[in-house]
Amino acid sequence: MFTGIVTDIGEVLETERRGDLRARIGTGYDVGGIDIGASIACDGVCLTVIALGTAPRNWFDVEISAESLSKTNIDGWAPGKRINLERALKVGDELGGHIVSGHVDGLAEVVGLRPEGDSLRVTFRAPHALAGFIAPKGSVALNGTSLTVNEVEGCDFGINFIPHTQKATTWGEVKLGDRVNLEVDTMARYVARLREWGQ
Repeated sequence: MFTGIVTDIGEVLETERRGDLRARIGTGYDVGGIDIGASIACDGVCLTVIALGTAPRNWFDVEISAESLSKTNIDGWAPGKRINLERALKVGDELGGHIVSGHVDGLAEVVGLRPEGDSLRVTFRAPHALAGFIAPKGSVALNGTSLTVNEVEGCDFGINFIPHTQKATTWGEVKLGDRVNLEVDTMARYVARLREWGQ
């Protein structure tokens, strides 16, 4: 379980196909405090740590299944790519964002960029099957970042990125056409299921 508050920007150091995809992620985290088997959200995808090291810099390895590759933007990872990282939530931690599972629902596409003062307004297009879960002033997780939705029109929705978020995450590098990992709010998912069950 995560909160969508990014605590490090990692870097993909290498990838290798071994049946599943294996990736090595460079990190600023103290790997001495990470256990094998720990969960780390990598651009919003909950992945399991399978190896750790410190040379030439701190790193951890993860394995990514075909199912995760089919639902996320991980198939585009290459050495040098920067990704948002978050360690799993501990009991007693501050819940600064919203409850994020790290189970990505699908991909949204960046279809608009517009400066607004010092902030950046970004318009995303969600898959039709997920658009109904996104509501104005509701929460979404995009590439692992807990964000508030400003407006919704059909499958398109807008997010305002303040300067701090642009600096503390990879959102300062966003471009038109980017595919981003989208996880809809868990509460919205349960409400939709309850409505469906009641019909």
